[in-house]
Amino acid sequence: MKAFFAGFRKNRTKIWVGAVTLLLVFYLVVSFQRSILLLADNNLAAKAIGAAYLVLPVIGAWAMIRELMFGARTEQMANVLAAEGGLPVDDLPRTPAGRIIRSAADAEFEKYKAEAEAAPGDWRSWFRLSCAYDAAGDRKRARASMRDAVKLFQGKVPA
Repeated sequence: MKAFFAGFRKNRTKIWVGAVTLLLVFYLVVSFQRSILLLADNNLAAKAIGAAYLVLPVIGAWAMIRELMFGARTEQMANVLAAEGGLPVDDLPRTPAGRIIRSAADAEFEKYKAEAEAAPGDWRSWFRLSCAYDAAGDRKRARASMRDAVKLFQGKVPA
């Protein structure tokens, strides 16, 4: 029983991602079914709504696949960095609630920014910069940096 709970704790994020993905797939299937039913209706307005409603599952499926692939590639890069001993150490001071103290994250950020500027073609530096952006609370730039890291990891040149 202990092994079960240890495995659950270790894979908690993957389990939640799987559960949310299953719920989203269920929603997409129901949406697709409803759009087909509306398209089969004789009313012209219902057909128009059905056609418009058909777009939602397509966009949802595209977004879901894109995010799952992003997560898998990010995990793959993290595993490579962990094996190399290159993951950034999470030793930033925290508030009693567990949040990273912003001033400490900002100071640490400058180190990773300089590293990425010195080696713009190295995915490792962009990965670490993404982690620094995330610690500083800038999620938008963290994702953009991680997307650049993924492109470099795959041998592509980011835009």
